[in-house]
Amino acid sequence: MQKFHLVATAAAGIESVVGKELQQLGYQTQIQNGRVLFDGTLDDVVKTNLWLRAADRVKILIGEFPAKTFDELFNKTYSLAWDRYLPMNATFPVEGVSVKSQLHSTPDVQAVVKKAIAKKIGHVYHRRSRLPETGPVYPLEVSVRKNMVRLTLDTTGPSLFKRGYKILKGPAPLKENMAAALIELTDWHSKTMPFVDPMCGSGTIPIEAALMGKHMAPGLNRHFTFEKWEWINPKRIEEIREQAKAAAKPKQPVQIFASDIDPKMVNAVKINSAEAGLLDDLHIQQLDVKDFKTDLTDGVVVSNPPYGQRMETPAEVHKLYRTLGNVFKPMTSWSKYFLSSDLNFEHYYGQRATKRRKLYNGSLRTDYFQFWSTNNYHGKH
Repeated sequence: MQKFHLVATAAAGIESVVGKELQQLGYQTQIQNGRVLFDGTLDDVVKTNLWLRAADRVKILIGEFPAKTFDELFNKTYSLAWDRYLPMNATFPVEGVSVKSQLHSTPDVQAVVKKAIAKKIGHVYHRRSRLPETGPVYPLEVSVRKNMVRLTLDTTGPSLFKRGYKILKGPAPLKENMAAALIELTDWHSKTMPFVDPMCGSGTIPIEAALMGKHMAPGLNRHFTFEKWEWINPKRIEEIREQAKAAAKPKQPVQIFASDIDPKMVNAVKINSAEAGLLDDLHIQQLDVKDFKTDLTDGVVVSNPPYGQRMETPAEVHKLYRTLGNVFKPMTSWSKYFLSSDLNFEHYYGQRATKRRKLYNGSLRTDYFQFWSTNNYHGKH
């Protein structure tokens, strides 16, 4: 079966998480800023779209070359084997970005690439008139960075974070793939360990944890752009989907607790987890975090507490952080992980983090404050 150079794109700071996911799926990887490179067949395109939890998209790398003039861009784009990917009736929008390059006009870069592809396809299929573009969509992207051109074909469509279960959202929703990355950066190494999100909003973190705990492929309840392409066998797609379904462990016990002070959010968690088929697997309750108590030990807390964008005043935020410290610091057998844009989080929490990791929640700079337990730390952070 034909092999392709593939690219899994990722938010800044979580490329290594995506790389680890791909390695666990059996791929050799090369981790770069914002992406992870690997090779695979069409089967692997389907498989990685279904299974990757922290990635944004899976793309096919069609070509990469230096270009400083539009003639050079046109000729090198034209030279690529576009008929390998695009049928004669393909609809092929071209998106672009240009950074620190002599070809600095993104609209012009897009137009030249589109023209070169159209001319090549027209030549291959002996079309003298304009291409119809009435068929399936093949989304192309041209990226020019420091005069290096990268041409890719997006196999995913809407970002992989769109799992399909998010019916209701909170005031500042965390993307599903970011939530998955936060969990994968913890020491929740045994999925039977207790897992708590005490400020769960609409439930993204606990639902993602349950998907992991039950080995459920996150992409099973959605569709992808590649499904409409003429050169991917729909029977094969269905076979790989069925394999993913069969790999799930619905009876695997998990101890996942989701709570929030807002009754509307508690209702949202119930609706979203039901949509994901996980309502019976989460312990959901309305609870003020200051009242949280547990007799369980050796667990993990992961939460995205409200910060400036979701609370009225800094004083309220800092009071909440002090409350978190009062509640969770005494739980010494637990590891605790909090995402916050307040770089002084540790001061108000009352403890220095074992480790801080810079992440971006959308465009917002945040830090992931990690307070490790010596009881369940296995050196896997």
